[in-house]
Amino acid sequence: MEEIDRRIVTLLASDGRMSFTDLARETGLSVSAVHQRVRRLEKRGVVRGYAAIIDHDAVGLPLTAFVSIKPIDPAAPDDAPERLAHLTAIEACHSVAGDESYILKVRVVSPVGLEDLLQQIRASANVSTRTTVVLSTPFEHRAPELAGEVTSDSDGPA
Repeated sequence: MEEIDRRIVTLLASDGRMSFTDLARETGLSVSAVHQRVRRLEKRGVVRGYAAIIDHDAVGLPLTAFVSIKPIDPAAPDDAPERLAHLTAIEACHSVAGDESYILKVRVVSPVGLEDLLQQIRASANVSTRTTVVLSTPFEHRAPELAGEVTSDSDGPA
């Protein structure tokens, strides 16, 4: 990926609503050149979409937890994501290496809501769970550091 495309991706990851005019100013390209590059990045699947970042406390989902799951029967089919897809409190499902098979990021109303969700997860996917409750989130949704990009913290090899 070209350096200018990495810059555009980083800018859009920080602010998905950034205008083509602002992208052009930040990259030194014309508005039409930025527009073409963004469309090309979308077509290639580098930029897959744009989304609003929600304040979960404001919408009544203040409790975030990570739920690690592993099958009760290791010989059972690995279909937990399909079995859990209907549970909308699960925000993300990550396949992981290690003792567990998946880690789920969940958001619920209360500890009672978490307990109910854990029962639904266990029953739906026939898994055991291990839960970590989030106390606070100092940062989230950070723009990625893309290969070839130099940050202010790195001055090159030591």
